[in-house]
Amino acid sequence: MEKVYGGKRNQAFPVNNEIKLISIIIVTRNADQDLQNCLDSITNQRYKNLEVLVFDGASTDGTWDIIRKNEEHISYWQSEPDKGIYDAMNKAIKHATGDWVYFLGADDLLLDSFSDIIENLQRKNTIYYGGCITDKGYKLDGEFSSYRLTKMNICHHAVFYPLAVFKKYAYQIQFRVYADYVLNIQCWGDSDFPKKYIPIIIAKFNSNGFSATTSDELFENKKNALIKKHLSGFVNFRIAMKKWKQKNK
Repeated sequence: MEKVYGGKRNQAFPVNNEIKLISIIIVTRNADQDLQNCLDSITNQRYKNLEVLVFDGASTDGTWDIIRKNEEHISYWQSEPDKGIYDAMNKAIKHATGDWVYFLGADDLLLDSFSDIIENLQRKNTIYYGGCITDKGYKLDGEFSSYRLTKMNICHHAVFYPLAVFKKYAYQIQFRVYADYVLNIQCWGDSDFPKKYIPIIIAKFNSNGFSATTSDELFENKKNALIKKHLSGFVNFRIAMKKWKQKNK
């Protein structure tokens, strides 16, 4: 299928270059049951300097109709076949112009507190993150150390990445489920990008989404090597000691 739309920005989309701009990237595929609610949660935000980019994987349902109906709130959208979620994200990042990039699933929602956290974004080389809540009410939040990151990933919808991160890194699409986890391991081991936790819950996400229902054997096989390569020697020492204690119980 040929590209339906692309290469032209919505010139009517309001952007104020004098204040911080957040690029919100939504990747879709047959999302007509959820996308309108997702977009509404963005347009209803008090903070308005938001650049919305929608990258669709050649949907065959009514997703395009919803996108077209909301074009006044969308800076750029296109629809074409892709190689998965993270391939679409990589494509979208090339069109982002914000100070920070934020990813939201089509079946996820921004909370009103999303606007509150933006007030705390100051240094344009810093990765800021808050917390999320599932549709079942379970919170995923708290500050992450490199060691905590070896045990669990940060909720993808909690993180604001400086655009500069994606001038250095891209999502590795061979990790079909946990390319975001790989990116976080890389970033947490990179002193170029300070990390700052802000204790605000900013999004509600679908606990039955892609990552909850799909396995990533490649990531599981490569995880220890990624940790060893990108995180500190102290972190690797703690992991080794934990394994030794478990083995010698």
